[in-house]
Amino acid sequence: MAEQEGAMDAAGTQGTTPGNGEDTAPMANVVTQYVKDYSFENPNSPAIYQTQSAPAVDVQFNIAASQVGDEVHEVVLRIEVKADMDGKTAFLVDLSYAGVFALRNIPAEHLQPFLLGEAPRLLFPFARRILADAVRDGGFPPLMLEPIDFSGLYYQQQMQAAQSGDALPGEVDGTVGNA
Repeated sequence: MAEQEGAMDAAGTQGTTPGNGEDTAPMANVVTQYVKDYSFENPNSPAIYQTQSAPAVDVQFNIAASQVGDEVHEVVLRIEVKADMDGKTAFLVDLSYAGVFALRNIPAEHLQPFLLGEAPRLLFPFARRILADAVRDGGFPPLMLEPIDFSGLYYQQQMQAAQSGDALPGEVDGTVGNA
């Protein structure tokens, strides 16, 4: 029975395995994640703490990916936050949070959507916590960013590039919004 074409899986169904025993299934692993660059500025302290108005918050982000080894890629999620109160800067945060991803057997047409859409989705909760803590540690209420649809933004920028005849984006930029 072991000499049959397919091997039995755990459910007892017969599947097929590659003849040479090679693993051809797509695989993506987060090797590590880390703060690549980080700054918090509170340029108008302590006077800014006397202001009673709510801050207007502007959040900008950029995603970049680069190959750092054979089947290994670095994805950097950069988030810039600027908050103004009564025409003065309350705080500025600039965070570049990166992850190294080991990718194997990913079809070429799926590589860039993964790196610029799915990978930042995996990194975002960790970057969001760092931003919230930085703002809180700066003396302001924590900044809790809403989840971002990075894949949707990637495909939206791809469609815009295709319609205008531009080259397809190698990075994703966006604005989360003003509060």
